[in-house]
Amino acid sequence: MPKIGVVGTPGGWSSEKLADTIEQKTGFRLLIDPEKICLDLDSGSAWYEGRDISKLDALMLKKAGTRYSPSLLDRLEILRFLNEQGLKMFSNPYSIMRVLDRLSCTVTLKQGGIPMPETTITEDIECAVEAVEKYGEAVFKPLYSSKARGMKVIRRGADALKEIHDFKMENDFMYIQKKLDLGGQDLGVAFLGGEYMTTYARCNDNGDSWNTTTRSGGKYKACFPSDETIALAHKAQKLFNLDFTCVDVAETKDGPVVFEVSAFGGFRGIQTASGIDAAGLYVDYVLAKV
Repeated sequence: MPKIGVVGTPGGWSSEKLADTIEQKTGFRLLIDPEKICLDLDSGSAWYEGRDISKLDALMLKKAGTRYSPSLLDRLEILRFLNEQGLKMFSNPYSIMRVLDRLSCTVTLKQGGIPMPETTITEDIECAVEAVEKYGEAVFKPLYSSKARGMKVIRRGADALKEIHDFKMENDFMYIQKKLDLGGQDLGVAFLGGEYMTTYARCNDNGDSWNTTTRSGGKYKACFPSDETIALAHKAQKLFNLDFTCVDVAETKDGPVVFEVSAFGGFRGIQTASGIDAAGLYVDYVLAKV
């Protein structure tokens, strides 16, 4: 049987789930903390806990780190080197890099004709103030984050300038989106090998939270979206050539819009809402490729 490693977070639910699933199907288990990989460029070897992982048959990339930041791109560069040396990876590190940076992902989606919320990107505080005035209510987002970490809602008014200054202190670039009425939910539309798998909803009845993430009390529920929503999500994920991903979509009164395409996708939401073992299907997909 092939030896397939998982790059992920030791102790993380999805990473451990994926490593366990590979072990069940192949008898081999290796969960690799990307912070502890040592790449020798001259020999082309990459060491983790005494094993040269460049000699494995494949790697499945579940997480590049516990905290989203530009350093994740550097870790992915190490993996990209190994991939281009011939080590099979799912998904391709370069494809992941294109969605990991929120701005890079947004530019690709807009150039691909994907409808998104109205968005302003700037380093200039005056321009940011004008965006808030235009939108009335805006969500300021770090370029590297997940589950709404570091995001801030800023409303038109006397406090807007100070709140923008505060956000700017921690974020050189300000990624600003018009706040939409999500009706208490948004969707994760999942794809495996470019083919539609299922959809789950993130729902939040907590009136104190503007987002639906599980960090803010959101719950996963089954969802059966329109053909229009599935078609839009399919078009969005196709731009990035990821082996497994979830597209974050909101269904608005003007039709579906895409927030982002996930770098790694989520197993828990799929399993909780649909009862589908996404990890098992993903490993079967990789085994067929390897």
